[in-house]
Amino acid sequence: MMMVKNKKLVLLVVLAAVAGIAVFMFVTKDSAQAETSTPTSDSEGKVAEAVEIPRKFGFPIDSFTVVENTVQRNEFLGSILAPYNVDPVTIANLAAKSKSVFDVRRIAAGNEYTIFCTKDSVPKALYFVYQPNAIDYIIYDLRDSITITTGKREVTTKVQTASGVITSSLYEALDKAGTDPALAMKLADIYAWTIDFYKIQRGDFFKVIYEQRYVKDKPVETGQVKSAIFSHQGDTFYAFYFQPDTSQVGDYYDENGKSLRKAFLKAPLKFSRITSRFTMRRFHPVQKTWKAHLGTDYGAPTGTPIICTGNGTVIESAYTANNGNYVKVRHNSTYTTQYLHMSRRAVKKGETVRQGQVIGYVGSTGLATGPHVCYRFWKNGVQVDPYKQKFPAATPIPDHAMQAFNDFKQEQQQQLQSIDMQTMANK
Repeated sequence: MMMVKNKKLVLLVVLAAVAGIAVFMFVTKDSAQAETSTPTSDSEGKVAEAVEIPRKFGFPIDSFTVVENTVQRNEFLGSILAPYNVDPVTIANLAAKSKSVFDVRRIAAGNEYTIFCTKDSVPKALYFVYQPNAIDYIIYDLRDSITITTGKREVTTKVQTASGVITSSLYEALDKAGTDPALAMKLADIYAWTIDFYKIQRGDFFKVIYEQRYVKDKPVETGQVKSAIFSHQGDTFYAFYFQPDTSQVGDYYDENGKSLRKAFLKAPLKFSRITSRFTMRRFHPVQKTWKAHLGTDYGAPTGTPIICTGNGTVIESAYTANNGNYVKVRHNSTYTTQYLHMSRRAVKKGETVRQGQVIGYVGSTGLATGPHVCYRFWKNGVQVDPYKQKFPAATPIPDHAMQAFNDFKQEQQQQLQSIDMQTMANK
């Protein structure tokens, strides 16, 4: 008899547990729906389809007072949050905790932010979201204990084309095409070893196939250039981005599979103007005498980044009365370069530097009448004109990858040829 009672008791416990699970699942399901949707009913009482609640950065916006704005000049974290009842202690804690994720001192004018506040007569900030760019964002949870998370907005990528004829500059041609002028920087990087962009002429033209990135159909940044053709002074220069295999990083190659990357960049600045060339006889503007000028001067605004034209080791980083702030780099047993008149130096003696690395900034220190960099070039211990030197190409595409490259090249060439020069940007 006792055994029968025990069996009944166990059965009742099991049934109660099952019922509890069913209730829990029902409540959980309803709660999940409440977070994402609001059910509606028609006049007959029938339940219609759920209405999706708008969200921003994952938060249901109807649950908050949402403030969207951009950082103004001379505006900082404290001045942004203080009007929303965030006390100085909380702001200081936020700044301290954020250092390993994002230094709040780098909050910059023009960038967007969003504040999620309570729906009170005196709103208090609960979450602060800062966007250092159009894709990345940082969420600061300002409630009981500050927590920091990062995220990225959903990005879509489309392949686009652009073309143009140079009338003044590459920037202007792209701007007229309705294309992001930042593409000019990418083309300058790709062709840095091949084309002297200080010498491009009226009538030069280009065609390019590239990736454009979007957030909610709004263009946010130019992605990778897939291929390009640039006609300069009657010569045609191709560039194809290709990755020989998974063990190597991709690079840009010409139509013969040779790398466009050579031993030295054409110049130590991205864009500027040559104000004085290498010559054995020049009237010095400061010393007022005729003498050799064994360098190439590039005029540019003070503070413009100066980049190292090749890999090497810094052998001098100093100041002299004539050279001002300068950096000298030994690239190998044959070549050495020097960069004069900097406003400030960014590297120290003994440092290893890479091609394209910023090593200083344009200035007018030493014997200089205006902001510029004097670029000097040695070959076997003798100063020479870098524009008259020929440098070997980097590693070409290996034999085992040539067939794949040729197939890709043929496809890209056909697409480049099909780009209408009259249509400056095809979407």
